[in-house]
Formats: sequence, structure tokens, C-alpha cells
Amino acid sequence: MLPIIEVNNLTKRYKNADTNAVDGISFTVKSGEFFTLLGPNGAGKTTTISILTTTLSPTSGTACIAGHDIVSSASAVRRQAGIIFQKPSLDLNLTAEENVRFHAILYGLYPFRPAYMLMPRAYKQQVQQLAAILGIEKEIFKPIRTFSGGMKRKLEIIRSLIHRPKVLFLDEPTTGLDPISRRNLWEYLRQVRAESDTTIFLTTHYLEEAEEADTICIINHGKIISYGPPAQVKADLVEAYLLLDAADREQLRAELAGLGLPFTETPRFKVSLNGHSAQQVIKGINTPLTVLQTHTPTLEDAYLAIVEEHDRS
Repeated sequence: MLPIIEVNNLTKRYKNADTNAVDGISFTVKSGEFFTLLGPNGAGKTTTISILTTTLSPTSGTACIAGHDIVSSASAVRRQAGIIFQKPSLDLNLTAEENVRFHAILYGLYPFRPAYMLMPRAYKQQVQQLAAILGIEKEIFKPIRTFSGGMKRKLEIIRSLIHRPKVLFLDEPTTGLDPISRRNLWEYLRQVRAESDTTIFLTTHYLEEAEEADTICIINHGKIISYGPPAQVKADLVEAYLLLDAADREQLRAELAGLGLPFTETPRFKVSLNGHSAQQVIKGINTPLTVLQTHTPTLEDAYLAIVEEHDRS
């Protein structure tokens, strides 16, 4: 099966810039995959997503969405993609439903109708279903300017899904949302992905949102510096370890040495697991412990370690 997204040596340099904003990156995304692009501010995330959604032209390199080239077949790419931008792109002078309707008409899904009541039944059912799922069915005919930030985000999701895209691009989709709205948004996105096999392409500053990704791609200064499943990204650069201590430190030191696992005293005993489970290590210790702490690397730990290492090199 061909990848739903295929990027080869993609490069973007802005006019009068000294360096490339995106510097020869290559990656693929499978159909139905949850793919996350991470990186510090200015790393090239938004530039990459802008190129892939045809709102920005690349300097060199190629990219295809659902088999369509982003430059030569931009219209076909846009029909396959839904986009939620980092900054809201709603028309505040329209109602929520009018924003959705004009989006559907621009995509050629339905002929133009000046009022909701004149639209085809299929459109009405689709809007009502999406609005109900996101909990804004009572507000769908109200002006956008009366909406909270969370409600605007939900409407942008409805608008981006109305043409049933194969790929949904999310550029910092939960920025500014309260925790409940963030949770509801992700619950719905999981549902969409499960029911429609929609590919999710996410950029985010909330690293916990990326923990469920199938693949993580970390970029910095326009270059890919880490790529793979979350577990692999974490394991490559951040170690899992135990922090131990005991009243009889000499006996504990001898037992740890006997287990053959590397450890340091900082001042507690920091024991690298090296692929062993914490339970395996603890079962091999008879010394009564006064301290027992496990450290399992998080994606945030790995992300910070990777970016800091790249900046030093």
C-alpha cells in the first residue's frame, strides 16, 4: 500500500533568509496513521504543514498527498485534506452554519444556496450530526462572534470534516482551549479516526497529546533529528532507572554490583534498568530499602534531551 503522505527532500527558504526554514526533510505517513510533528518554535513545523496543505510553495523537493503532487495537483490535494490552522480562520460576520455551508460549496460538495433551508437533505443531516457530536447543535445558527474559543475550535473541526478528508492536518489545534474542551476534542478525533480511517497529522506544544501517536517526527532548525514510534524515540535517548537507598548502604552497594547493572551514587543509588523491568531488579535485592523510586521516561523527557543535544552539536 502506498503512503497517504510521502515527502522527499522537502526544502523551503524564505526570501532574504540566511538558512532554510525546512531543510531537506523526508518522511512517509501510512493511511489511517496518527502522525505527530514536534519541534521548538521556529523549527519549521508550520512551514511544513503549510507546504503540505498547498498554502505555501516549496523551494525544492517533492510531496504527495493521497497520490497527488502538492504543486502540480494542488486542487486534488485540497479535496483530500482537512485543515485546522493554528490561528482561527472563521468569518466572524457569519453564523456557524454559514461558515460550514460556504466551505462545503467552495469544495464543490453542494451547489450554492442562499439559505440553510434550501440546502440538500444530505448536507443538513451531516451538519446536524457533526454539531450534535461536538455539542454545539444549539449554537450552530448563532453568529461566530458569540462563540468561545473552544466552540470556535469545534466549529473548525466540523468545517474541516464536512468533505470527508482522507488526511486531517491539525496545527496546534488545542491552543487556548480549556482542559475539558481539549479532552472532548481528542475524544471526537479518536472516534473520527476509528470510524473513517482518517489520517491525523498533528503539530502540538502539548507533548501528552503526542503520546498516543503511531509515529513521532521531531524537527529542529528545519531538519529531522528523531523519527519513529514514541517508545523508540524515548528509548533511544532517555534511560529508565531506579532510585534506591538503604540504611545499610554498603550491603546495598554490594548487591547491586552482584546484579551486574550499572549504577551511580548521586547520592542515592541510581540504577540503570538496561532493558530489565523494575520488578526484576527489586526481586534481586534483599537489603531493606528506605527509598524506592522508578523513573520511566516520558515523551517530554525524550523531546527535551533530543532538542538540547541537537542544539549543542
